[in-house]
Parts: sequence; structure tokens; C-alpha cells
Amino acid sequence: MSPGYIPFHPNPSKPSFTPPAGAVDAHCHVFGPEAVFPFAPKRKYTPCDAPKKKLFALRDFLGFDKNVIVQATCHDTDNRALVDALKSSNGKAKGVAFVGEDITDAELKALHDAGVRGVRFNFIKRLVDSTPKEVMLRIAEGIAALGWHIVIYFEHADLEEMGPFLKSLPTTLVFDHMACPNVREGVEGKHFQNWLKALDANKTWVTKVTCPERFTLAGPPYDDVVPFARIITERFPDRVLWGTDWPHPNMKSEAPDDGVLTDMIPKIAPTAALQRALLVDNPMRLYWS
Repeated sequence: MSPGYIPFHPNPSKPSFTPPAGAVDAHCHVFGPEAVFPFAPKRKYTPCDAPKKKLFALRDFLGFDKNVIVQATCHDTDNRALVDALKSSNGKAKGVAFVGEDITDAELKALHDAGVRGVRFNFIKRLVDSTPKEVMLRIAEGIAALGWHIVIYFEHADLEEMGPFLKSLPTTLVFDHMACPNVREGVEGKHFQNWLKALDANKTWVTKVTCPERFTLAGPPYDDVVPFARIITERFPDRVLWGTDWPHPNMKSEAPDDGVLTDMIPKIAPTAALQRALLVDNPMRLYWS
């Protein structure tokens, strides 16, 4: 378990870009506060507190209207901090939970009533211990009746191995962080091109153009990641989401400036129509309809 955590940026810059009315930060987290919502004993990193009030203040500062809060591995299947944030949001937040196969229909209904609209499956080995695929399939079958989707965190270099299982899941799939592109390979690299082909072939797959700070070789303003995100945004305008990933869990170096991240949006979605699809239409259809 990691003994510490890089804290989120203490004073993000005010972005030059103004999001359209109703814009959604469709990937962010809440951590703790630990005194109220303890972190999971088996977590693989220990974050600093990043409570709902900080998240909502950042949302307003950056010019967004709503949040999609994703359960992070440090809280494991204890979704209390997530649910508390959703219930405190005045309808301005929806959630993605992390659940085990022992969850009951009543517990799923309670999560749904709080605003949860999906579950997350994490295949990044450094963050979680492996969950058997048959367990994940049972969870997927349980949430399908609620109209939920599944958020997938994996690396598209593993697409060949993972493809058959992903196609077997009975819901819409939403892939975190562009499925982790390798910037060294470039947009013409085999793995990214295979990922684009997979998105072409699977019309219910959605992806998030998030976390350039995790993939950049050049550093901020992350222009070396822009081509990947722009290709996805322009090629799949109705199946793409954006989010800050605040408070940037498990970063190994300085946390990014969320204002700089927000100012990437017109680089990856250069027209007003693309910006509205990315920030308003797509997340509203997936989470609020």
C-alpha cells in the first residue's frame, strides 16, 4: 500500500475556456473525509481527503454545472462517501459505484435512488486485485435491469485478451481515460488504431477523453496527448465524455492544474457543436435521461 498521496492542486487557474451551459464534469471523485468515511483496509494507495464541498466548489470555479462522481479503489465497495455526495448535490451529480457480487437488489435500488447509474470494473493490476470475470458477469447481469452501464478501466494494449469478455457484457460500456494510450507509439500506433477499430465495431461503447497528465511525455499543457483525444472526439462525437479526474488519484508527481485541463477542451473539441456534445448532450443522455 502506498504510504502517501500527491495532494490536488491547491490553487487552480481560472480557465480561459467557458463551458457551455449545463456542462458536466463526467469523471471525478470524492475521498473521505477519512474521519467520516474511512478508506478501505486493502487499498493500494492512501489519498488525502478530497470531500464533496471541495469538488462542488471546483465545479463552480471551472464553470461546470454538474458532476459524475466515480467510486475510486481506495474506498473499495464502501460507497457511503459517494452516496453522501450525490444526496448533497441538489440533483447536480450522478454516480458510478463499485460493488461486490454479494450486493442485494435492495442495495442496488438504494444506490439507484441516490443517483448511481453505473458500476466500475477495474483491470489495472497496480490498483486492484483481480476479480474473477464470472463474478463481474453476474454483477453486470444484476445491474442491466436498472438500465445502468459499466465503466471499464483497462489499457487498450490488453484489448486482444479482453475483447471477448468485454463483448459478452450486457450493457453499454464506458471506457476510462481513452483506454490508456501510449503517446510514444503515436496515433498511428498499432494499439491505438486497434482501439479505434474496436470503437467502430461496437456501437454501444463510449470513451472518456480524460487524464492527459497520466500519458503525456511533454508535460502541461499536454499538447502531445491532444491528437489522441481529438481523433476520438471527432470520430465518435456522440460517444465521448470529458472530465477532470479530480482529485487525480494515485499520481506519482505534481497534480495537474484543473484550469489547464479545462483549457484543453477547445483543442480536442474545436467546434461549438462538438463541445456541446462532449460536455452536455452525451453525459446528460447517459446519466440524467
